[in-house]
Amino acid sequence: QVQLVESGGGLVQAGGSLRLSCADSGRTFSSYAMGWFRQAPGKEREFVASISWGGTRTFYADSVKGRFTVSRDNAKNTVYLQMNSLKPEDTAVYYCAAARYATEAVHEYKYWGQGTQVTVSS
Repeated sequence: QVQLVESGGGLVQAGGSLRLSCADSGRTFSSYAMGWFRQAPGKEREFVASISWGGTRTFYADSVKGRFTVSRDNAKNTVYLQMNSLKPEDTAVYYCAAARYATEAVHEYKYWGQGTQVTVSS
């Protein structure tokens, strides 16, 4: 069973940085690819980044390429999202999720965290 808990969200000024963490309390974390998604008020949930189970492959949405970095530490059952050069349009609830393979398709992710709020002020 995969149980995901995000942390690290908060309020930051435009241009600032935040690091999100997502920890899994289960025993199968290293078997799953992990993804980050976000959902702003009134908008659909959108893909942000994903990473393969071994951490060798990463994928990013065009809107965050060059600013966000996804990484994982399988020894700590944790995936991270380093967010730099934040913009007001990055404001959303950020979710981590687990899937059998790294993909941007929301429906492929079976397990989800509860989300953490990121607010970027202008």
